[in-house]
Amino acid sequence: MLTQPTLLLDKAKCMASIERMATKAKNANVLFRPHFKTHQSAEVGNWFRDFSVECITVSSVKMAVYFAQNGWKDITIAFPANILEWSTINELASKINLNIVVESTDTIHALEQNLTNPVGTYVKTDTGYGRTGVNAEDYESMQALLKELKTCRNLIFIGFLCHAGHTYNTDSKDEIINIMESSRQQLLALKTFMANDFPLIQISYGDTPSCSLSHNFEGFDEIRPGNFAFYDTMQASLGSCSLSDIAVAMACPVVAKHPERGEIIIHGGAVHFSKDQITIEGRAQLGTVVPLNGYNWDTSKQLGYIAKLSQEHGIIKMGKENFDKVKIGDMLGILPVHSCLTANLMKGYTTTEGELLSMLI
Repeated sequence: MLTQPTLLLDKAKCMASIERMATKAKNANVLFRPHFKTHQSAEVGNWFRDFSVECITVSSVKMAVYFAQNGWKDITIAFPANILEWSTINELASKINLNIVVESTDTIHALEQNLTNPVGTYVKTDTGYGRTGVNAEDYESMQALLKELKTCRNLIFIGFLCHAGHTYNTDSKDEIINIMESSRQQLLALKTFMANDFPLIQISYGDTPSCSLSHNFEGFDEIRPGNFAFYDTMQASLGSCSLSDIAVAMACPVVAKHPERGEIIIHGGAVHFSKDQITIEGRAQLGTVVPLNGYNWDTSKQLGYIAKLSQEHGIIKMGKENFDKVKIGDMLGILPVHSCLTANLMKGYTTTEGELLSMLI
């Protein structure tokens, strides 16, 4: 029996999404290297093996160690390398095929000085997101980095790695596809420019919206989507999936009702969901409320939305008809805005069959 905030996971929905993406990658003849930062679970990771996944992506050295300990032998850490962790990187590289990401000569020098085991190395490349990485059109800076990498003994240059995260800030499917196409053209032009010195350059590309909507991965050697395994209401609002594809829901108990405001209070706050939000019809929403029946939820009925979150409290706005049906002590299902952050905060899952699954702590 559910009594407190619990992250529920529908294995069938998750497996269906994994199969779709794995099949799409296979048909496009690109390597499928899914990002495991979304679920961070050895048990969920094993589900990917059913679809011949052997290579994975993570977002930290700690996560790479965790999955290496659980049998994964080919791991890319798709986050700028932290030179303070060189010792762990070196140890891990002695046991598995490890790839890292760099974007400065300072990082290259520090790692090359300390590492004794070969590590695959990508240059983090920015195609318009603007978060980090070397601008794909800044050929002078790219040449300087590759010149340094060419002399390295243990940093083995592989190619360019890109996360087109600006697809999350779009208003249409066409805009998402246009961003993907722009990224493709920038990366291919960069590859061509560097081809004389590095004829075997690979391109690693990843973001869930464009990988979900497109079937054209021409020019990419691998794709690294992650959120697609669970999806969430942000992805649904972008058109990457439907609400019925979302494989996780938070079960939260109703602790109070305020009829004068049409508000329901749940035990489920920022420490469970984060404060990521989306805007629907001009209203900020931090989660979508759906009916819960035991460990299962029904996305065909949307009861309301989370309008505000504090640390432990969630304030739900709901129409009068639904409000009157909800009682204190009921459990409501909440589809999260950002499943990756929700999973990271909850540190475990209860499947719709009642099985408990662990994750990286």
